[in-house]
Amino acid sequence: MNPPEADTAQFRELFRRIESELRKRIVGQEPIVEGVLVALFVGGHVLLEGVPGLGKTMLVRSLAEVTNLHFSRIQFTPDLMPSDIVGTNLIAGEENRAFRFQPGPVFANLVLADEINRATPKTQSALLEAMQEHHVTVGGVQHPLREPFLVLATQNPLEMEGTYPLPEAQLDRFLFKLKVAYPSAEELHAILDRTTSDTDETLSGVAGSVDDLLRWRAFVRSVPLTREVQDYAVRLVLATHPDQPGAGEETRRFVRYGASPRGAQALILAGKIFALLDERFHVSRADIEKAALPALRHRVMLNFEGEAEGITTDALLAGIITALAQG
Repeated sequence: MNPPEADTAQFRELFRRIESELRKRIVGQEPIVEGVLVALFVGGHVLLEGVPGLGKTMLVRSLAEVTNLHFSRIQFTPDLMPSDIVGTNLIAGEENRAFRFQPGPVFANLVLADEINRATPKTQSALLEAMQEHHVTVGGVQHPLREPFLVLATQNPLEMEGTYPLPEAQLDRFLFKLKVAYPSAEELHAILDRTTSDTDETLSGVAGSVDDLLRWRAFVRSVPLTREVQDYAVRLVLATHPDQPGAGEETRRFVRYGASPRGAQALILAGKIFALLDERFHVSRADIEKAALPALRHRVMLNFEGEAEGITTDALLAGIITALAQG
């Protein structure tokens, strides 16, 4: 068995190689690319939010090319049905007729749920069992999904016409919610240079086999965590709950529901990745803080007053982190 220092160096090299390969096609968006790769090595799902045309779909397609994972795309529309996602039972045979399960597009390693909030809540919820349990149930029969299984969903801002908010239970299944920003002028020039010429970057598969990926996921979980750092993650999550003694004034005034225990899990697992990327085999408070916004912003639900006042969960979480640092 390799010493932790050697595995840490190998993991960081692999992570950065995948990242570098993706940057051949993706301009800017460094936090987004890093966040998606963190989810890949942790085994969590990602919600990418941004207006159309910012390269969200291209990022997911490119990730499938680089990692050699089986890729599937589901375009969410208002008329999409749950069976269009998970699959359905078909009648097979002419004489001895029997039901045969026809798998849906969710049976892949890397599933792109494109514009997920353009489908109705009923159809959105079809992904719920798959995301949490890694299997689907059709006709009373469970069908396991192939491992690794990762859902990368794109979402248009809720203010746009024809969108439906995701159910809170489904939002909680996403490890990260990443906000894709509009490119700068310099980045827009680079995008135009790459997309309006006769050249196309060919990406190379650099992630190894599926077994290699699963092995690295197990290695990430082996990164040690002190009780002090874990206590900090717990206090951070509890500070998002308005009924907790340690909640601040803004939390008590503007928050309806705080982050779930899955939020604490996301903080710890992502923190372990950030520690490895910083060439450390232990998690620090800084790693937890770096994971706070993408891990918790979709798990904190504002009340009516918070929404009316224009409060954002990012600003609220930033205030909580500052208060914990001062306390």
